[in-house]
Amino acid sequence: MEQNVHDFLEELLKTLKSIGYVKSVDIPSIDLYMDQITTFMDEQLAACKRHDSDKILTKTMINNYAKNNLLPPPEKKKYSKEHVLTLIFIYYFKNILSISDIQSILNPLTEKYFGNKDGFNMLDVYNEVFTLEKDESEKILKDLGKKYTIANNTFKDFDEEDQDFLHAFSFICMLSYDVYVKKMIIEHTIDKLTAKKNENESENSNS
Repeated sequence: MEQNVHDFLEELLKTLKSIGYVKSVDIPSIDLYMDQITTFMDEQLAACKRHDSDKILTKTMINNYAKNNLLPPPEKKKYSKEHVLTLIFIYYFKNILSISDIQSILNPLTEKYFGNKDGFNMLDVYNEVFTLEKDESEKILKDLGKKYTIANNTFKDFDEEDQDFLHAFSFICMLSYDVYVKKMIIEHTIDKLTAKKNENESENSNS
């Protein structure tokens, strides 16, 4: 943690750029077999790996997503560009949400927009959402810089030899609380969407 805020943010900016979202124009427009899908995802999201041996996506994962109704079935064992877009959403969601929560937010999208040729489709949804990435990254950088500064000002009365670890611990605690609160908000939003969906289905069945 013995690093000034400017250097910290410069390093963080490089990291954020390296893990930037997969641009839709970089996704092949032709249908792909499963091996091609896993290779593509590993290449595009390599910077997201914590360890070199980590796998971004495996055949087993893809099959499980299909079994759990997260991913529409492939046609003749080939996956479309919209399949890839859906898998990218799943990749980001699965780190913080349960399978049932992912179903609650992805199923309405795939049911309405997957393969839709008469209006908005999954590509339009993906592009709309990820246009927010640049502004959001800038906000994240500012927030992290602020938290980093606050963390470095904690435990001033403790031994200097312990302060580096304690500053890092403070920083981790602040980020963990931030993630915890945001996860709760996400789950609360999903619960409201699910309740509204169930209410609409109940009204339709009684009409």
